[in-house]
Amino acid sequence: MTEGEFLIVGLAPNGELMSDSPRYSPLNALHEELGASFTDFAGWQMPVRYDSDLAEHHAVRASAGIFDISHMAEIAVHGPEAGAFLDYALAGKLSSINLGQAKYSLLLNEDGGIIDDLVVYRLGETRFLVVANAGNRFAAVDALMARVAGGGRSEGAFDVTVIDESDATSLIAVQGPASLEILLHTVGLSLAEEARSRPEPTLETLKYYFSLPALFLGHPVLIGRTGYTGEDGFELYIDQTEAAALWIALSEAGEGRGLVPTGLACRDTLRLEAGMPLYGHELGLDTAPVQAGLGRVVALGKPGDFVGRAATERGVSPDAPVLVGLVGEGKRAARADYEVFGRDASSETPVGTITSGALSPTLGYPVAMAYVHPSVSALGTVVDVDIRGTRLPYTVTQLPFYRREKN
Repeated sequence: MTEGEFLIVGLAPNGELMSDSPRYSPLNALHEELGASFTDFAGWQMPVRYDSDLAEHHAVRASAGIFDISHMAEIAVHGPEAGAFLDYALAGKLSSINLGQAKYSLLLNEDGGIIDDLVVYRLGETRFLVVANAGNRFAAVDALMARVAGGGRSEGAFDVTVIDESDATSLIAVQGPASLEILLHTVGLSLAEEARSRPEPTLETLKYYFSLPALFLGHPVLIGRTGYTGEDGFELYIDQTEAAALWIALSEAGEGRGLVPTGLACRDTLRLEAGMPLYGHELGLDTAPVQAGLGRVVALGKPGDFVGRAATERGVSPDAPVLVGLVGEGKRAARADYEVFGRDASSETPVGTITSGALSPTLGYPVAMAYVHPSVSALGTVVDVDIRGTRLPYTVTQLPFYRREKN
């Protein structure tokens, strides 16, 4: 591995090995034709790169990249009490989001640890779509199904149905400044009739973290203006039997507009530059939201109980590690699990650990996220990171490292 490459480990977030039988995306044949290199990710064989990590990264920042993220988990939640159920099951207040809106949320355990971080779409008055990480699919489904019982609430179990639709659903992301133009020129892709009743009834007016119902050659598609790269972009949910045709149509629309196929390696450097956490690195069962800078995601002001409320209200120890951004000089990047040291008399004792790091392709200098002791977490604090036996200075900085220019 060179300093510019990422290794994506095929382990579940809890450290357990995934199944011996790999799963393949419905788009696998297309990836092979494009010359993709594959990696095991949460039991799936997924494209890690097609050409060059750096070239793919720069394409997303400058024009557009197309990602296959069909390994993600899609869980339908519907019924008369769907909103109330999600308010109880998740940390956020989902019952109040608007039709078509998406919201980032957290699935906590009773101890306030993070089972998964999720995106929830409101598809109707009593219909929601919960999108979970691939490695946490079954943990998320099991937790949601168990919470239907309501935890002993006086009204009894919630009148709601939870359905794991992951096996039937594919997810394609088009990310980058040219993404809107590409979708507008994709043959066979059009908005559904019901989109006309939305406050922003076109892709051009669609706000970030909102969605619209669409059709591709007559087949239902959900288009969300969401992503995991820090760029403008869209994520398209479609039945897995139609995914290959949609990928081809998007790719053809991207010809001449800078679209390139992009793999998980550049997705990792893109999300790192954008300061977006990755489960198993920045988030986990032993992480409280406030430690990860996600305290605002937990809606302690919402009425009623929710799983993890009591633990969250108790708070964490004053010495609990907190997540910070770090920037270095030169070209040597800090990597996950590298130790962080302070610069005082106790500098021989680590004060933190790197969770993600890379030489930023966009910025040209090393960036990293790390959990550190609160005493060294203030902006501007200089710490040392042990990089293969050499301690190099890194400075605590505000996240994210990169923000796109908005029109």
